[in-house]
Amino acid sequence: MITKKTKIYIAGHRGMVGSAICRALKSKGYNNLLAKTSTELDLRNQQAVLNFYATEKPEIVIDAAARVGGILANNNFPYQFLMENMQIQNNLIDSALKSDIEKFIFLGSSCIYPKFAPQPLKEEYLLTDSLESTNEWYAIAKITGVKACQAIR
Repeated sequence: MITKKTKIYIAGHRGMVGSAICRALKSKGYNNLLAKTSTELDLRNQQAVLNFYATEKPEIVIDAAARVGGILANNNFPYQFLMENMQIQNNLIDSALKSDIEKFIFLGSSCIYPKFAPQPLKEEYLLTDSLESTNEWYAIAKITGVKACQAIR
């Protein structure tokens, strides 16, 4: 049962979406929020994530963490965007599964849908056509996160 005292970890709490989630939860009276900077907890390190879960014992994990950048960064560093985002989300997801986290919320992105998907976007449009080439590596990583969560469910 979720209460205002439920321990919630927000991965990526300093980003645009993660910080908005923190503000929204705080404004609703949730007062047991966990947040770690990337220097405090390297989400690319699975053992560090497992240790964090074991020590802090969050009941809910909200994954808003990612390596992000603009079009130029995505084009210039495709491997880094693919691998780092998969490492981050895979470590959070797999460690949550191994740690019996009660609830895991994975945030996708509109870029996971085909470039010319009809609007408004619907879940069934996922993987039905080509992605936007300027952010396909980020999108592919996010798609694997969505599919990993589906596989666990």
